[in-house]
Amino acid sequence: MPLDAQIPLHSGFAPKTEPEQVLDGIDLTGRVAVVTGGYSGIGLETTRALAGAGATVVVPVRTPAKAEENLAGVDGNVTAARMDLADLDSVRSFAAELAAQHDTIDLLINNAGVMATPEQRVGPGWEYQFGICHLGHFALSTELLPLLERSDAARVVALSSIAHKRNGILWGDIHFESTDYDKWQAYAQAKSANALFAVAMNERLAASGGRAFAVHPGGIFTPLQRDLPLEEQVALGWLNADGSPSPLAEAGFKSTTQGCTTTLWAATSPMLDDLGGVYCEDCDIAAPATPETPYSGVAPHAVDGDEAARLWDVSEAMLAAA
Repeated sequence: MPLDAQIPLHSGFAPKTEPEQVLDGIDLTGRVAVVTGGYSGIGLETTRALAGAGATVVVPVRTPAKAEENLAGVDGNVTAARMDLADLDSVRSFAAELAAQHDTIDLLINNAGVMATPEQRVGPGWEYQFGICHLGHFALSTELLPLLERSDAARVVALSSIAHKRNGILWGDIHFESTDYDKWQAYAQAKSANALFAVAMNERLAASGGRAFAVHPGGIFTPLQRDLPLEEQVALGWLNADGSPSPLAEAGFKSTTQGCTTTLWAATSPMLDDLGGVYCEDCDIAAPATPETPYSGVAPHAVDGDEAARLWDVSEAMLAAA
């Protein structure tokens, strides 16, 4: 998707819009949604909002006890099934179970993720953040693609981040096998991968009327920050020394409910019926980033069609070799 498609629609929604505003008039009765990470943080609020609008929501869970507790207060048709994005066998088993229960999947929300973690490996030695945020979701999405194609207007939403602007895919050493590990480079690569995935997935869904989008949810305090010590969050300007939100965070960060609204907008808005493959933020299509917009906008590398095609091929090869 070329950068010139990144034209804001002036949707009428503000950055801190609440879910009920975005879903006003949206009826998802009869639609089936899958929300990864849908039992914690903004994922839980995404599940709650979709179920409240009538969708049947399936939540893949790595820790069933925690999921059961968190989902107990969600009204609507919500079920959980075991899956771990770090375990490709469990991803395939989850997808097969879904296929046995549902003819179609209408909404796939690739919400789960990790951020700036210490160096770890998953699968056959994959870098942890790339493995969880991108490859696990890539495996799930490709397994579910036939079900998505059978929907009359499927939508796939991949959660990216403004952190993508730091760097794109590190083609020379994606898994930090020969270069020193940098947790923020790794995170930026994973979030660029999420955006590029949406570009390539959108092309594959187009023939069946489906669309795919990347979303920056905004700054939100969630379990995503669990690997960041207080001192680092203070240095980033997010927290005061006593652990309370900084003035920057007070002004710009969203609540967990507000943090899911761009996802909901991308998943349901009729304004996007004829669009796809774009990067969204604040309940709208994001404009191209400029030096004057450090906290908003999308970098060219994250919506580059050639980069997206290359990443898709590389990801298929990695899964085939795993």
